[in-house]
Amino acid sequence: MEKSADNMPRIEPRQLTLDSRFKFSCHKGLECFTRCCRGINIVLTPYDVIRMKQRLGLDSEQFLAIYTEIQLLEKTDLPVPSLRLLDDKEQSCPFVREGEGCIIYEDRPSACRYYPVGHATLRPKEGDDSEQFYFFVREPHCKGFESEKEWTVASWREDQGVDKHDIANKGWIELMVRKRSFPPNIRFSTDAKKLFYMASYDMDRFRRFVLESSFLSLNPLDEKTLEAIKTDDVELMRVGHEWLKGVLFEKGTMAPDKDRAMARMEKRMAEKPGK
Repeated sequence: MEKSADNMPRIEPRQLTLDSRFKFSCHKGLECFTRCCRGINIVLTPYDVIRMKQRLGLDSEQFLAIYTEIQLLEKTDLPVPSLRLLDDKEQSCPFVREGEGCIIYEDRPSACRYYPVGHATLRPKEGDDSEQFYFFVREPHCKGFESEKEWTVASWREDQGVDKHDIANKGWIELMVRKRSFPPNIRFSTDAKKLFYMASYDMDRFRRFVLESSFLSLNPLDEKTLEAIKTDDVELMRVGHEWLKGVLFEKGTMAPDKDRAMARMEKRMAEKPGK
C-alpha cells in the first residue's frame, strides 16, 4: 500500500526476503536526521518495555503510566502499549534530542531498530517462519537511501540487534499470530485482555501475581525457573507467554489441568461448607 500525501510514508508493495539487498545509512550528517522520530505510532513489544524501563530505572507500572498509551491492535483486538509522544508541534518521541538523536539508543524499541525495513507475516499461520516477509517504509524526507552502504535484510537485522529482540518476543508473536487466525467476531473478554496485558507488559505486577496468588498451586514451576523469575524479567516474560497460551487458547505446556482445578474447587468447598 502506498500513500500519496507528501508527508506520509510509503510502503512498497515488493516483498523482501532475508537475502534481499538494499542501500541505506542514517547518521547525524543527514539533513533529515531524527525526522523519522516525529509524528509516529510506535507499538512496543514486551521486550521493548523491559529494556526501556530498566534503562530508565523505573518499574513497569511507572514506565507504562508515564511513557505509553494503550491501544487495541488491529486484527487482534488485543491491548498493546504505544509510545506516548510529546505534545509539541511535531509530536516528537520523548527520547529524541535535536542534533543528538536517541538518548536511549542502545535500548530503543524494535520498530526503531527495523526502520526502514518493515516486518509482517503473509498468513496467520503459527510457527511457520517461511510465512515471514519484509518490506521498505520510505518517507519522502529520508536521505538514508542515497547512501552507498549496502545491506541484506539479514545483515541489517543483525547489525541493529533486532534479531535478538525477535527471539525474546517469540512467545508474544506466537500469541498475536494465533489470535489473528480467529474469525473477527470472536473476541476475548475484558478480563482476558487484562491478563494478556499484565503478563505481556506489566512484569512487576505480574511477578506479584505469580508469587502472591494461587498461580503456583495451579501452575507449578521447577525450582530453577521459580528462582529465576524472582529477579529476571525476561524469564518471567517467557513464563507469562507460555501461561497465556494455556489460559487463552488451552495450548502449550501450561494449559489448564482440569482435574487439578476441580480438586482445588472441591477442597475449597469442603473448607467452606454451605458456600
